[in-house]
Amino acid sequence: MSFSVPKKVVLIGASTGGPGQIQKIIDSLPILSNTSIVIAQHMVDGFINSFTKRLQVNSDNSVKLIQDKQTFEKSTVYIAQGEAKINKKTSSFEFSYKPATKESFNPDINVLFNSFLPLAKDVNILNVILTGIGDDGVESCKYLSEHGARCVTESKQSAIVDGMPNRARSSIENIEVHDIKEIVNIISEFCE
Repeated sequence: MSFSVPKKVVLIGASTGGPGQIQKIIDSLPILSNTSIVIAQHMVDGFINSFTKRLQVNSDNSVKLIQDKQTFEKSTVYIAQGEAKINKKTSSFEFSYKPATKESFNPDINVLFNSFLPLAKDVNILNVILTGIGDDGVESCKYLSEHGARCVTESKQSAIVDGMPNRARSSIENIEVHDIKEIVNIISEFCE
């Protein structure tokens, strides 16, 4: 691929109970070199910016809130908001962003992660579904799995709320099921 994108991408979707799980993941990351991480954590608009800043405090990696027309770079942790997507440009990929509607999730995991499908054949993708109510992210994880992405979700015992992980376990063939400690290790090893 001639585009300047990371060789590896970690996509993490979470809802209720997710901020603490995500903090554990970010705190354990090695210095990213050719991997970027995109996190979609359901949250009220006013808290996403402070959540991003909090994650940056103890991280050795750059943690950025996704903005409209922002270039997708290597070695960066991105925090999604609203209806964010990644789009192919002439020589790169960039994010587009618009605020979430009252009817949609904030951020919308399926919209964001489905936008990574065009990269799946050229980029090594690890898709992780963490704790949460509902099924946001399950559809996109299934599609990414069908296009070669590795998919992981939390075990029933590990998830604070077993809605999203339960739906992922029942809907996605060959999904790996682990507790949060194992998921932290899988992500860290994937990023090395």
